[in-house]
Amino acid sequence: MAVTAPRRALVLRALGLGDLLTAVPALRALRRGMPGARITLAAPPALAPLALATGAVDDVLPADSGLGPLPPAGPVGAAVNLHGRGPQSHRLLAALHPARLLAFAHTGALHTDGPDWDPGEHEVARWCRLVRAYGFDADPDDLDLAPPPIASPAPGAVVVHPGAAFPARRWPAERFATVAAALRAGGERVVVTGGPGEAALAHEVVELAGLDASDDLSGRTHLPQLAALVAGARLVVCGDTGVAHLATAFRTPSVLLFGPTPPARWGPPDRAEHRVLWAGRSGDPHGGEPHPGLLEISADQAVEAAGKALTPHV
Repeated sequence: MAVTAPRRALVLRALGLGDLLTAVPALRALRRGMPGARITLAAPPALAPLALATGAVDDVLPADSGLGPLPPAGPVGAAVNLHGRGPQSHRLLAALHPARLLAFAHTGALHTDGPDWDPGEHEVARWCRLVRAYGFDADPDDLDLAPPPIASPAPGAVVVHPGAAFPARRWPAERFATVAAALRAGGERVVVTGGPGEAALAHEVVELAGLDASDDLSGRTHLPQLAALVAGARLVVCGDTGVAHLATAFRTPSVLLFGPTPPARWGPPDRAEHRVLWAGRSGDPHGGEPHPGLLEISADQAVEAAGKALTPHV
């Protein structure tokens, strides 16, 4: 049964870029189902530009994955947990004394009216299923974003993003460099990106690939510029990262290197523009070394996939 439309709804998703983008269909379902409510997203403030660009939320309440107490949010009619299975995230929202909590069932948090958690579910499907259980019509394909209203720093380039949150998901720099060099030799402009703390990795790829210093965009693209870059790119080559989800959101062709997390849980939708390389070996995504399954993907495989992704479909 759908929740009665409140004046204020607060949604918790205090995670990273990819987490925000995989929750877009669920957020938009909430927006459609509560047209008169003010919907606040509790998330890292750096994600605010993209969160607002979804058209699903009205404002962003600063929050981080540490799940400390939230800033004062005012009266909350509906609190929606798109953050996790609980109990900590459930308790954080319950502390706001909402009229109703929408979340997965968790007896440890004394919340039993939600659906059960499925650990093997795709991240997009998971949150769609949650909001559907409360009467909101969610479409898991509703992932698209409009291109940002700013210019790309390298329109029409191939974007190589070698970083990842954990070493287990980080393909070796020399393999990224091999791919970058092959694409450069094929006439493509190639740029390399990197977030905070990834400048040394990006520099290594640029140097090994023989690219120009100006092709190193690490540390020079805040989220709106990065989004514009991906939206205007010819191709994105990266691992299981938030940049991969930007490619999905803008329907930018991509070559995505998966391991140790299977694409069945975090991969793109089944579209011709996305080419997923996956050796079929799962493991700990938070490990301190590149996962053996990820290392089974060769640079030659990625170069071949990139060539196919860049070939116009007829």
